Amino acid sequence: MSARVGVITFPGTLDDIDAARAARLAGAEAVNLWHADADLKGVDAVIVPGGFSYGDYLRCGAIARFAPVMGEVVKAAEGGMPVLGICNGFQVLCESGLLPGALTRNAGLHFVCRDIWLRVDNNRTAWSSRYEAGAEILVPLKSGEGRYVAPDAVLDELEGEGRVVFRYAENPNGSQRDIAGISSANGRVVGLMPHPEHATEALTGPSDDGLGIFFSALDAVLTA
Repeated sequence: MSARVGVITFPGTLDDIDAARAARLAGAEAVNLWHADADLKGVDAVIVPGGFSYGDYLRCGAIARFAPVMGEVVKAAEGGMPVLGICNGFQVLCESGLLPGALTRNAGLHFVCRDIWLRVDNNRTAWSSRYEAGAEILVPLKSGEGRYVAPDAVLDELEGEGRVVFRYAENPNGSQRDIAGISSANGRVVGLMPHPEHATEALTGPSDDGLGIFFSALDAVLTA
């Protein structure tokens, strides 16, 4: 029995095909989810992929959070379903209240597009268990509004509870405390700004380091 991983498509989504491919490479069945349908089609996990949902009008992810499918994602996440938000998906999860904080314009106001090193600070989440704690992985980053910010009290809570999952080895966008990715309190919801789905095959990416994220989710689903 293979896990079924849903991948949402919003108007303006760019990386849904890549996320679905990454899920398949890890051994899952990828299931397309449409933003206007309040139906998760019985999937075991959900990926909210990168892109420019609804053209990034207002704030990035601010419109997507009201899509019918996101209401179902929020309910499923509250019930323990693994949910991953990548780049714009991370923004959507923050706007939806599933993760704290916000993603703002990069320091220097420039779009950053390059391969970067991340350190795995927490390997106990549904999306990071395949990594060794402290491991460094090489994945692409491509965002103009990727600077993670939150009040000091929230940052202290994230640090204290071990909910910083990924941290930049060299901070490219001014994110507070070098944060590249965080998790929910139960470790089932994870958001990160870099793109692991673009680092799944050595032929097309800087590495295949991103595959561990998708294998981790399958472990979480199949051993639940």
